[in-house]
Amino acid sequence: MTSPTSQPASLSASQPDISPPRQQIEWRISDEPVPYPDAIAEMEARVEAIRAGTAPELVWLLEHPPLYTAGTSARDEDLLEADRFPVYRSGRGGQYTYHGPGQRVAYVMLDLKARGADIRGFVRDLEEWIIRTLASFNIKGERREGRVGIWVDKQPYGGLKGQEDKIAAIGVRVRRWVSFHGIALNVEPDLSHFGGIVPCGIAEHGVTSIVALGQLVTMEDVDSALIAAWPEVFGGPLRDGSEV
Repeated sequence: MTSPTSQPASLSASQPDISPPRQQIEWRISDEPVPYPDAIAEMEARVEAIRAGTAPELVWLLEHPPLYTAGTSARDEDLLEADRFPVYRSGRGGQYTYHGPGQRVAYVMLDLKARGADIRGFVRDLEEWIIRTLASFNIKGERREGRVGIWVDKQPYGGLKGQEDKIAAIGVRVRRWVSFHGIALNVEPDLSHFGGIVPCGIAEHGVTSIVALGQLVTMEDVDSALIAAWPEVFGGPLRDGSEV
């Protein structure tokens, strides 16, 4: 998961803002792995409803069964084992990524026009959200110039000097100023599953997870940390009645 797709030129910042008033955000947590096509269909429908003003913004926390997704910039040579897991073409920006059990995927559906119409700023906020979540588990997540996602210097955790692994991926799509797709944070996935691809087209670095760095946390712990960090970055309360 990597960079956002481009916003159509016809939706320039100079046009009048005709977005409906912003509502409180709904949070949803799925207990069972969600098939990727089902998640895409749900996001597509929700994006249209947010745009129409008939549904609130949504942050959806879930896991997928093991699979690979190919973003709009994916290169065929980066799919190393095409028969290992199902492969889905995705409309998000970026290259190949892995999703599977033990990885917390957060699909973020926000009305960006009501939030300043700043796509780059939105991606930076997603990065900050991950960084603050990791900090609650004493893990220092960092940005790296030219490398999308959040990275960890492995040396303080017993790794070699100069070793950096990716702990979270980011890939978004924006349609008529409503975002979807989002982030994937490695909590305790089977890291060997990343071996079937070149993750995000970066071969010279590895991947890691919260548990692999020595923090024995549950998915529920991570969900609580994500929810707690959200208002620090994005502002806004949970929607009344949301089950979190």
